[in-house]
Amino acid sequence: MTELQTPKTLVDTYQLYIDGNWVEPADGRYDDISPASEQVIATAPDASIAQVGDAIAAARRAFDSGPWGTMSAAQRAACLSQLGDALMKHADDFFALSQSEWGCVANERVMQIDGAGFMSIYAAQLATELADQEVTGMGAGTTVLRHEPLGVVSVLTPWNFPHCLNVMKLNHALAAGNTVVLKPSPLTPLAGLALARIIDEFTDIPPGVVNVVTPSGVEAAKLLTTDPRIDMVSFTGSSVVGRQVMSAAGDTMKRILLELGGKSASIVLDDTEITDDMLQQMLFDGCSLHAGQACILHSRLLLPDSLHDEVVDRLAALARAVKVGDPTDPEVQMGPLISAAQRDRVEAHVVGALNDGATLVTGGRRPPGLDSGFYFEPTILTGVAPNSTIAQEEVFGPVMTVLRYRDDEDAVAIANNSQYGLSGAVWGGDVDRAVRIARRIRTGQIAVNGCSPGGAPFGGFKLSGLGREGGGIGGIHQYMEQMAIGVPA
Repeated sequence: MTELQTPKTLVDTYQLYIDGNWVEPADGRYDDISPASEQVIATAPDASIAQVGDAIAAARRAFDSGPWGTMSAAQRAACLSQLGDALMKHADDFFALSQSEWGCVANERVMQIDGAGFMSIYAAQLATELADQEVTGMGAGTTVLRHEPLGVVSVLTPWNFPHCLNVMKLNHALAAGNTVVLKPSPLTPLAGLALARIIDEFTDIPPGVVNVVTPSGVEAAKLLTTDPRIDMVSFTGSSVVGRQVMSAAGDTMKRILLELGGKSASIVLDDTEITDDMLQQMLFDGCSLHAGQACILHSRLLLPDSLHDEVVDRLAALARAVKVGDPTDPEVQMGPLISAAQRDRVEAHVVGALNDGATLVTGGRRPPGLDSGFYFEPTILTGVAPNSTIAQEEVFGPVMTVLRYRDDEDAVAIANNSQYGLSGAVWGGDVDRAVRIARRIRTGQIAVNGCSPGGAPFGGFKLSGLGREGGGIGGIHQYMEQMAIGVPA
């Protein structure tokens, strides 16, 4: 570990990070495009299949025979604390990287960047709390229940919240005593490589414990789900890819943790007193958060007839006032979509909804005056049928669909009419009534009157995934296997 100092910009041209060394890529390099400017900000190292295999081998050695497995919990916790300290001290550098590489704006900094260091410090604390438990049974002796690390974990992360997800998954895997091969999205490779740089320069994490590879090809990436030397796959991304990961991992019975897509409902009950602050939160949570590129987005807004027109009119005015543009502008409230392909996909969803009979209230186009960058206006659609494509498929863009409902029963039925179950919200004047409605929604987490669950395990029902991330010691146990030992009296 070197003494902490400010490195040169984290927007850099990196090599692969394998077994504690920076390695030249065998398959050349590919461009990393800024979504805000459409300019190349760096070139990323394209790992070959063999190099991904080298990273897996390094992680395997580090687990089976390296010092990581013989370290005490306190020693591993010290390494995670070093990581947390370094991430907090370099938060400005990571924020600058996030603005360039994935279009993070100022009002997202806390959730995208600043929280990562604190998560590492918390994981360090949890690592020291892992302990054997005595359980009682029918036998004469004592049963000791242990949680053992699984071994080598492949961590596959998406491009929308890459830094915090890279760090969160790494924290949990390392606190449990595992070793890791991290593969960030090819759209945000620098997020993972910059994290490797911090680990390499500012922590005592041994070589091979963390490896970062950035292949652009499917076959090299697929090795991280099929190689028998890997014990667990932790994946966050779309449900379509999640199914493929689950299928690929099945042949070798790997443990899997899948945090996938969502199409969450926000129900406004008829006794709700609509305030401007409430509408601002609805718009952010359901439309403008990271330009709609969030699996937890409450993108279906369910309104009773008595409130429909008022809420839509006021929301539309707020949506038109959202400042869209360059993420480096501190007054900008919403940045770009990640790529031209993603913007095309969002546009196609809006056109399809209009063809299906929806009404465009506001948005639905690229903002005037923004000639470069993958921008799209906050968009509100009404007259949406519950079974229509726009109400069923995840758009992953700043598009809110508004659906009418008749009564509480109808609202619950519409909210649950989804292949997903990740998040959601209920708003109401009578909190007890709102909580009763919330209990009936088939989803992993739900907010009542803007109060989001905190400190709880995160994950979804149905096609929104398997397993839970975070939530204290249980989040560490997701990366471990139970083992029972019978001890004679």
